[in-house]
Amino acid sequence: MKSEYASTEGSALLALQRATHATLQVLAAELVDLDLTASEINALANLADGRPRKVSELGAAVGTRPTTLTSVLDRLERRGHITRGTRAGDRRAVLIDLTPTGRLTADTIQKTLTDLEHRALGGIPTEAVAGFHAVLRALTEVSP
Repeated sequence: MKSEYASTEGSALLALQRATHATLQVLAAELVDLDLTASEINALANLADGRPRKVSELGAAVGTRPTTLTSVLDRLERRGHITRGTRAGDRRAVLIDLTPTGRLTADTIQKTLTDLEHRALGGIPTEAVAGFHAVLRALTEVSP
């Protein structure tokens, strides 16, 4: 049975998966000198605004559970990109913050992401990009 959301190009979800794979390959090639995994790049990109986050907040932003994020944070901390601390008044909440080295790396990642978005989406109408974001939100909010 063909999905009502499939186009002449096939499944929208498979197309998203292909686009994700292609995007990750481009990012890996352009950021190869940073020697980071895709998960580490994702975490640093989400911290690029400089705002410290609780592990649970960062996990939601990167799309993973806090327990899965722990190994990524361990590697980033060992490499000197992040620190983990506590919030005043709540010692149970672990805050993730960028170090100066982490800020430089996150800025490089953010610039690369912005450049890639401009190259890939520059010719797409603003309304179409907004629609794409609506689709992404709907897919993110699907319950198992």
